[in-house]
Amino acid sequence: MRSQRILAAVTGALALGLGLAACGNDTTTTADPGTQASTSPAAAAGASSSACPNGSLRFAVEPYDDAAKLLPAYQKVAQDLGSALGCDVQLQISDSYVAEILAMKNGQLDLGEFGPAGYVFASQQAGAIPAASFADQDGKLSTYTAGIWVPKGSSITDLKGLAGHTLALGETGSTSGDWEPRYALTQAGVQGSVTTQYAGGHPEAMEALEHGKVDAAEINSQTEASAQKAGQFDPSQYTEIWKSAPIANDPITLAPSLSPGAQATIKKALLNLPASDFNVGGDSSIATELDFTPPSSGSPLVAVTQQDYSQLFDLAKALNLTSKDL
Repeated sequence: MRSQRILAAVTGALALGLGLAACGNDTTTTADPGTQASTSPAAAAGASSSACPNGSLRFAVEPYDDAAKLLPAYQKVAQDLGSALGCDVQLQISDSYVAEILAMKNGQLDLGEFGPAGYVFASQQAGAIPAASFADQDGKLSTYTAGIWVPKGSSITDLKGLAGHTLALGETGSTSGDWEPRYALTQAGVQGSVTTQYAGGHPEAMEALEHGKVDAAEINSQTEASAQKAGQFDPSQYTEIWKSAPIANDPITLAPSLSPGAQATIKKALLNLPASDFNVGGDSSIATELDFTPPSSGSPLVAVTQQDYSQLFDLAKALNLTSKDL
């Protein structure tokens, strides 16, 4: 499930910068196995390719859940991508969206998976180029939704009814746990009359509602599905009073510093990864984390462009958001 744990920008940028700077061409996992790993057997054999001009590629994933869960979920992807390209793919779980953006901007990152909100500023500030995202079982771009929930039987039945009440949001900078519900409150004309509280993540917002600490909470469709599967949330006891338009899943982006030929080669390799890569790791699989079902045949990734995320660019403009809001 998505649970962005965003730290201070300076601390995050320093941590990611040091981690990436330490990456070489060996295949040794760093002392902290929860944040970084080098997984490509091709690199161990000393292979290289035009897609990896420095003998390796640095691939970071935004911290939408604990690194201890994300690292095993993404290791097979990094390994198979490295095998296809003939070089080492250094896998890094970022400390924050901001750190990941800065790393790409400063030439310390070759590939980065960003949340939709993070991608807006990665595009604007680092020139991040969207290459691929996750396909649903029909082979189309998978999506998720933001939602606001109240206890069953609550007198709150719509957004206007939230006036004078408390609402738990996920975390600052979250697409579905911050931007989307805040914009919805603004559109409903109740932004200033609702007491919003950042719970620290999607699961924490859900727990605040379950424990009666707030009158309403944002619970996105990915968190709902994961929590329901784990027996941690019973939707029959709650009512969803608002749901956003579908939000395109995370884009995997390429750094503009890569040559056009390298970009094309990496994108082709991404679009030819096996679906099994996204279901490994049980509850820590990428498919489980991002709540999508890969197609039974064909690529589990689909090509994307900036246009697929246009609603997020519009939303950021409407709310006057900057990267400081991540």
